[in-house]
Amino acid sequence: MNAAPRRWSPLLGLLIGHTVSLTGNMLTFIALPLYVLAETGSPAATGLTGAFAAAPVVLGGALGGVVVDRIGYRRASVVADLVSCVTVAAIPLLDATVGLPFWALLALVFASGLLDTPGQTARTALLPEAATAARVPIERAIGWFEATERGSRLLGAPVAGLLVAAVGALPVLAVDAATFAVSALVVALLVPRGMRPAEEAPEEAGGYWRNFAAGVRFLVREPLLRAVVLLVLITNCFDATKSSVLLPVVATRELGGATAFGLLVGAMGGGALVGSLLFSAVGHRLPRRATFVTTFAVAGGPPFWALAAAPPLPVVVAIFAVSGLAAGAINPLIGAVKLERVPAHMRARVYGVVGAGAWAAMPLGALGAGLAADRFGTTATLVTVGTAYVLVVLTPLLGGPWRRMGRPATVKERPADLASTPG
Repeated sequence: MNAAPRRWSPLLGLLIGHTVSLTGNMLTFIALPLYVLAETGSPAATGLTGAFAAAPVVLGGALGGVVVDRIGYRRASVVADLVSCVTVAAIPLLDATVGLPFWALLALVFASGLLDTPGQTARTALLPEAATAARVPIERAIGWFEATERGSRLLGAPVAGLLVAAVGALPVLAVDAATFAVSALVVALLVPRGMRPAEEAPEEAGGYWRNFAAGVRFLVREPLLRAVVLLVLITNCFDATKSSVLLPVVATRELGGATAFGLLVGAMGGGALVGSLLFSAVGHRLPRRATFVTTFAVAGGPPFWALAAAPPLPVVVAIFAVSGLAAGAINPLIGAVKLERVPAHMRARVYGVVGAGAWAAMPLGALGAGLAADRFGTTATLVTVGTAYVLVVLTPLLGGPWRRMGRPATVKERPADLASTPG
């Protein structure tokens, strides 16, 4: 029997679409807090905006996975990007015409983020099939996929910072809207309509909520996945304090404004891009748990402490780059654990629940950081959060379910009613 011809277009479509969509997210990430800070002058208002940006990501991830499984991964990716295009474009359009009150900005930010996680989940869920079509090992495809996120930070953040400094935040948001339209078009053209998980889904009785509960039940019965979600829940909360409030405030007040903000985010993303590529080459030879803890500790605390110490900007950039290099290994490690343990036909709903759990405390982190910066100052907040970050990421060394991280999941380790060969 002749082997099926190698097809690169689905994998390229996912990688290009993911890169363009995440670059759009990065433009929003830079422009939006700077716009709010310029309009209000308030870290608390900036934190509230960050909370409204993070909350729909949590809700969409938790509740959108079942919908993605049902309507199809390709279609979900396209629809999510089109919705983001419309809602982001409305921000500069309303501001330039009838005006944009703060409550309307919050509503648009919330609507823009609601389908963001389902769209990313849909592209992730198609990755194994696209890699098979291209005859690329899944480990390499994961490394490339994670590198797209890092590359988006590397390119998108500095460009966004320069554009905001040159033309203002609102025109950058208009460019952002266009990137989502391009991402939707690329996926629609290059990813075949019929591409779906190779593993046939068993017949599932019941409606939306029963299928949603199946995804939650799977996560609850997986000790290692539960531990990963709990750890990342806390660290993402800490990261939100930095990215949504503390970093833009310090960059604006002490480091030179939008250009410095974009440069620091880009340095972290550039380091992470290199780290992801290095990990894709040698990661299979490294002990998983020790690598996870070491890279997480280097990625987490030092950026906070660097901002608190306020050395010259080149020093802060170097620290962010090194931290990003370490961070490049984190998501591939987590991605490998998920692929080994989640059945193919449940990818979207389980990934959605995992993502929602990991993001659940980010609105609280963004809001709390704004209040803490107003009450205690940015320096004290940065030192406290950075120290707590390192202490939390050392906990996998205590053992428990983390001992399972070093070896692939087997059918026997999975709940009997959800057992499946590793994806």
